[in-house]
Amino acid sequence: MTEVVRPKAVVFDVGNVLYGWDPESFLVRQIADDEARLRFIEDIDLWNWHDSLDGGRGFHEAAAELSETFPAYAEYISAWGDRFGETIQDPVPGVHAIVADLDANGIPLFGITNFSADFWGPFRAREEAFFSRFKDIVVSGEEKLMKPDPAIYYLALDRFGLRPDEALFIDDRIINVEGAEAVGMKAHLFTDAYDLHARLEAEGLL
Repeated sequence: MTEVVRPKAVVFDVGNVLYGWDPESFLVRQIADDEARLRFIEDIDLWNWHDSLDGGRGFHEAAAELSETFPAYAEYISAWGDRFGETIQDPVPGVHAIVADLDANGIPLFGITNFSADFWGPFRAREEAFFSRFKDIVVSGEEKLMKPDPAIYYLALDRFGLRPDEALFIDDRIINVEGAEAVGMKAHLFTDAYDLHARLEAEGLL
């Protein structure tokens, strides 16, 4: 009979798992008119441009290039970097308590996040009291690899000192969950703290 391997560590995504991320509300505060805001997003291809930052491109270089192409939007492009912290909301309800319980149980905690290296430093420093519970966090912008590329999961597992089946990965995007499962990790699609708590109990981690 094949032995069932239970995970011994938990690997968290950050955005919309540990902390809310709501760039739309930030943009509304910058550009109140719906049509003008949509035009800005579409003209500069905001979400793909932001993905390039998560993928490792430096903000200042990327912003300078984009502002040269779209000078009318330079103020908003600059604000994306200067005030990015405003897009990050409060802790996701119930999850920080789960993290505290896992830590109290001696469960090693790690992270894999798609996050700009330039934006990660200030945010990590702001929330250091919470992130000090984590042994390590792999940041896409620092590694120039993004979920769901298998390479970022393998890199993380190597750094964390874990076999794939020893890690339970938690993410709010199915594509990233499937990416983790494809390299042999156990994975959970995050919806809310209640569902996550039930999964962690079932895995013997809580």
